[in-house]
Amino acid sequence: MGNFRGRSLTGAWARVLAVTLCAVPVLVGVTSCRNIFAPPPCMPPEFSVSPAAAQPGDRVTVSAPDTTCDARYGSDARVQVTVKDAAGTAVLEELAPMTDDGGFTFVFTVPAELAAGNAAVTAYPYGVDWCDDTGVNNRAAQGQPELVRVSCAERLVPLVILGPGG
Repeated sequence: MGNFRGRSLTGAWARVLAVTLCAVPVLVGVTSCRNIFAPPPCMPPEFSVSPAAAQPGDRVTVSAPDTTCDARYGSDARVQVTVKDAAGTAVLEELAPMTDDGGFTFVFTVPAELAAGNAAVTAYPYGVDWCDDTGVNNRAAQGQPELVRVSCAERLVPLVILGPGG
C-alpha cells in the first residue's frame, strides 16, 4: 500500500490509519459547536412585576435578581423592558441599566392611553441573541440590529390595568 518510515502499510493497519485520519476532522467539527467542558448555558434571570395590577398613572416596578451563573453581560449592559396592551402592541419600550450578572430594577409610570384590561411586560438583555436555543450569550453586533427574535418563547408577565375607581 504505502511506506511509513520504511515499512509497508497493508491490510488492517492501512484501514485503521485511514479511518483515524478521516474521523478526527469529523469529531472536531461535531464537538466544536459547544465546549463540553464549559459551564452550562446561562439564561437571563426571571423578572417580576410589582404590583400585578395598576391604574394609568401608577408606578410599576420590573426587577430581576443577579443570575447564579456567570452571565458576563458587561459593564455597559442594558435590559429592554416592553409593556404590551391586550392586542400585543407595545405601548412602552425602554432601556434600563443592568448589572454584569443580569440584575436590574426599572420603574415606569403606566401610560395614560393604556386601556383597562390585561397587559403584559417583557424584559430581555438588550443586544443579545437568545434564539440560538443553547442559552449561550451571543452578544449581537453594536449599531443597527440585524437579528430578529423569531423562534424563542417570549416570557410575558401579566399586568392588569384597572379602570377608573378600580
